Amino acid sequence: MALTRLTLRDFRNHGATRLDAMATFNVLTGENGAGKTNVLEAISLFAPGRGLRRAQPLDMAAANGAGGFAVAADLEHGTIALGTTTAPTAPNRRTVRINGAEGPSTRLAEWLSITWLTPAMDRLFAEGASARRRFVDRLVLTVEPAHARRATRYETALRERNRLLSDPAEPDPAWLDALEGQLAECGAAIAAARRTLVRRLDYAIAAEPDGPFARPLLAYTGETSDDAVALAAMLKDTRRRDRAAGRTLVGPHRDDLAVTMAAKNVPAEHCSTGEQKAMLISIVLAHAELGDDSARPRLLLLDEIAAHLDPLRRTALYARLGASGAQVWMTGTEPAPFADLPATSTFWHVADGGVERA
Repeated sequence: MALTRLTLRDFRNHGATRLDAMATFNVLTGENGAGKTNVLEAISLFAPGRGLRRAQPLDMAAANGAGGFAVAADLEHGTIALGTTTAPTAPNRRTVRINGAEGPSTRLAEWLSITWLTPAMDRLFAEGASARRRFVDRLVLTVEPAHARRATRYETALRERNRLLSDPAEPDPAWLDALEGQLAECGAAIAAARRTLVRRLDYAIAAEPDGPFARPLLAYTGETSDDAVALAAMLKDTRRRDRAAGRTLVGPHRDDLAVTMAAKNVPAEHCSTGEQKAMLISIVLAHAELGDDSARPRLLLLDEIAAHLDPLRRTALYARLGASGAQVWMTGTEPAPFADLPATSTFWHVADGGVERA
């Protein structure tokens, strides 16, 4: 079991909410705007990053609170607490405490493996590449916790290199060498991890029988080399070009995920919204079934997942989720679409930020 208790204080519209007695399937029902997705967002904060809405900490704090929030989760083997500071000098600083000790948010990946799917992601394949890179990185994190630290180091070095390149003064070559060494080391590892995961997913999806969800073909695209030495050389060779552009034009921050609908051989961005959602569900299900060698509990957060699925697809969805070994959290406006879940599932009703067992 992943979570055994979840506590929210002054988080969005939840003044004081506690959920316990979790099961493999956990369902939150209630009217739109009641606060169901807010619970999923709180859980998503137990992964490195900014959660499923990518919000700033102050934006997640209740409007009538003291300016901060607290979210805590009990696991079978520990407790994770999150919150924000209320100091004027750092109003948006998020704090992380694991078993009482403060640490960096990147350590969260060592404790839990969390993936989510929300209605806002339905157009993932038709929008910018940055959202697809974040999506792939989230999937990589669930099997490779070190990916979070590499990404943080890479982004820090990238910002510094871009700053030097855009400065009117000629950058110090030795300083660029050092930054590019860090970029190459982390960037090659990031690209290699992404490529490996995309290949595993593509193979797993290809092995699934046809239907009931659309089958996507996946490919990781970009110029980034998996070899750190080769990537460092490329960065050095492109300094003039990058200086003219004022930014770094090669690296994993420029790569992309290409998705094609197999049945039509059509790029996903040219498919209907329904077809894109079906392919996204296929990817998330295949990923949930990959498994990993660690003992970290896995969570799947699925917002409004059943609302637009017919009974056949809902039944197939629940069967595959049950076989994945993950703790599943789902939301919906009414309990009827979840009638085929196991009797051991836990249901809550959410109304005006309050949560009661259904």
